[in-house]
Order: sequence, then structure tokens, then C-alpha cells
Amino acid sequence: MRPLIDSIVTAMKKSGGKMELERFRKLILKTRDSLFEDVDTLMELVIASGVPIEIEGDEVLLKTSFRPWQEEVFCVVDIETNGSQPERAQIIEIGALKWKNGEVIDRFESFAECSYLPYQISEITGINPEDLEGAPPLSKVLPRFKAFLGDALFVAHNVSFDYNFISHSFERFGLGVLGNRRLCTIELARRTIEAERYGLGHLNIALDINTLVHHRAYADAVTAAKVLEIGLKNIPDVVQTTEALIDFTKLPVKKAKRFVAGHA
Repeated sequence: MRPLIDSIVTAMKKSGGKMELERFRKLILKTRDSLFEDVDTLMELVIASGVPIEIEGDEVLLKTSFRPWQEEVFCVVDIETNGSQPERAQIIEIGALKWKNGEVIDRFESFAECSYLPYQISEITGINPEDLEGAPPLSKVLPRFKAFLGDALFVAHNVSFDYNFISHSFERFGLGVLGNRRLCTIELARRTIEAERYGLGHLNIALDINTLVHHRAYADAVTAAKVLEIGLKNIPDVVQTTEALIDFTKLPVKKAKRFVAGHA
């Protein structure tokens, strides 16, 4: 499913964010993993994965190509896990908030039941085995989080870790891959904020965010959201849509900073 999602997003961006429905269907047929997969079912699975596409008449739109980033719903996410490899570990806590135009519009926070919590993880996070006793199983937490996330822009500090871990967990519990567009607050900060280091703990202090708790999911999501808000204040005027914002965070740092300097 991942190759299909990546191919769809790449093709739609090359087409200016829109594509004729029939061409879109042909793209799915060309990229599908199995001849036994029905194109209509695959379209439904792509939409259910969180890819922000919308069908309008005989056209398919990548909504992030047209939506001003100021109107985007940013879902800022952080997870705590009992190990670094999703194949051998699990999520023990998810914290997330939805942020739009300077305001938190919704929040999500949950422990997940876990029978194995290494001592070093407890030392880092302050989460103890007792905190996880009686917590809902991950099989119950993940569908709730998936519904909360919808097709919002997935944001995290070092987004690849959280995104890939959650996507792997979704697949493990039969929820499909994670298809949301994503943005990394480390990459945004490197291009818009002057700092000695860009770890979340350092930025928390350097930017006077001063969230009291660190290495807890919701608290770190709050801190990342503040980094996001500060970074967005320095975005050049030429960056107008959500997709343009995502692309900006992938520019070479020096080139991006020249854009920012011209915007100042």
C-alpha cells in the first residue's frame, strides 16, 4: 500500500494537485500490488489511510496543494514506546493535539496497556508499570487515534520515528498504513529558527517555551506545537499552501534561510 500512496502523491503533485478521475483510476491499477485488488476498494483504502484527496465530479484533488497553510489542521503528535524498533516494541503512550490558526482545537492523550516496560524507559519517561496497569490495550487506542487524526497534516519532532512507528502499529492491528501528509518540526526549525541545537529539550529552553515535563507524549506534543507556531511566523510569503510548506521544509537549509531572510 505504501508504494501506491507514494505514487499517487507524487503524480498528483506533478499534475498541480489535481487529476482526472479516470487517469487517477488508471494510476491505481498500474501501481497496485495484486491483480486481485479492485480499483474502487483501493480508492477507498487510500482515502481511509489519511491521504488528503477529494473527488469532485470527474476530478481528484490533493487538498493540501490548494489549501492555504494558515487554514490547515496540524495534528502534532508524540509517542512514547518501550523500545526503538516497531517490529519488537510497542507504543505505550500517545499524545496529540490539533492546532489551527494559532489555536488548539482538540486533544488526544492515552496510555496503552503493556506487559513489558524496561527500566531505562521508565527512567527516561517517568512512566512506571503501574501507570500502564488497567490502561486500554493498544488495539483499542489506535482506532481512536486514527479517527482523531483523520486526514490532518501529521506533525512531529523527528517525524519519521513517530510516523513510521504508528504506521507499523496500524498495519499490525489491521488498520492499514498511515497515509497522511507529514511535516517535521526539526526540519522547519532548522530553516526558520536560529539555535545551537534543534532537539526538543534544547528548543524548549532556548525559545522560552518552558514546558515543565519532558519525554511524556502530550507534553512533548505541546512543545512541538510551540516550535511549529514559532517557525511558521518566519515562513516566506511565497510559501502559500500546505504542500508548499512541506516542500519548504525539504529545501537545503541555506537556500531556505535565504528565503526567510528575504521575507524578514
